[in-house]
Amino acid sequence: MKIAMYGHKRIPSREGGVEIVVEELATRMASAGNKVTCYNRKGHHVSGSEYDTDTGKEYKGIRIKTVPTIEKKGLAAVSSSFFAALCSAFGRYDVVHIHAEGPAAFCFIPKLFGKKVVVTVHGLDWQRAKWKSGFGAKYIHFGEKMAVKHANEIIVLSQEVQKYFKETYGRKTRYIPNGVNKPELKAADIIKKKYNLDKNSYILYLGRIVPEKGEHYLIEAFKNTDTDKKLVIAGGSSDTDEYMDKLKTMAAGDERIIFTGFVQGQLLQELYSNAYIYVLPSDLEGMPLSLLEAMSYGNCCLTSDIKECAEVVEDKAVLFRKSDVKDLQDKLQRLCNDEMLVSRYKEQAADYICRKYNWDEIAEKTVKLYRRER
Repeated sequence: MKIAMYGHKRIPSREGGVEIVVEELATRMASAGNKVTCYNRKGHHVSGSEYDTDTGKEYKGIRIKTVPTIEKKGLAAVSSSFFAALCSAFGRYDVVHIHAEGPAAFCFIPKLFGKKVVVTVHGLDWQRAKWKSGFGAKYIHFGEKMAVKHANEIIVLSQEVQKYFKETYGRKTRYIPNGVNKPELKAADIIKKKYNLDKNSYILYLGRIVPEKGEHYLIEAFKNTDTDKKLVIAGGSSDTDEYMDKLKTMAAGDERIIFTGFVQGQLLQELYSNAYIYVLPSDLEGMPLSLLEAMSYGNCCLTSDIKECAEVVEDKAVLFRKSDVKDLQDKLQRLCNDEMLVSRYKEQAADYICRKYNWDEIAEKTVKLYRRER
């Protein structure tokens, strides 16, 4: 099949969950003999130009095309999606797979040119703090409605979002979750030299620094936890420098709290491999790839009880009440005090999550969906 994908920023890149999903799907589809083109957005990595990667015109069998982009806040995603939609409409593709609700605003363009259009809703993006008002919220809602009206198939990552589309629009969607790879564990080398971190000496949050991820709950709860373990906040801001400043102000005076900024490669692998526990305090998620990754490294995980997280971990992790700092603090304290309990969760995490969410199976299901008639 000839497949086009757009809606991501750039691949290969860990700028967000969408980029990881596009890369994992596209590389597998290409290796299976399909011809895959990914339309990258022009511009720099969201965490800084020092993280830019130049893939040229091909990456692991995927054809890479970079579309024109108006590099201004609020316009980059809109402009790149519009040009990607035009390019995919005029290209010789069997399927155009659009990722996220905003980029789906232009899904009618390839549809008009006879392409089969598939939209993956990675989450209800209009609920995110930075999109809750103004043009951004209206644009994303418009993208959602365009997907409902024009997409041949809509993929959702959680049963909660599937329920939303059925109740709101009467629209049937396909549940195909994200996946995870079995990683190779790394000894504490770089993190020891750079941050003086040893195995099991720290609590880890790793992900984007945005309000809906709830890092402010975690810092407040941790500051009141009696432990000599450190708290590592790893990740870059995404148009949220003001929020990052707020977190650093909250953390001021507690030498146990470390901000690493954006991480990737071996540094990221070491952080996952050697954490005592991993915490995801989110108020809002689509399907949290960082949670899947943390469990794949055999981590004991502590996460908010929103359905999108509870659905992933089942009984293989510890839950706290969403937005409840006191409950989060109590659960943190309990896990810091009970190493045997943490070990029990660690022992079952990796096998469970890698069996449940397998990228090879998910890519295969997605291709089968491409071949379905509406």
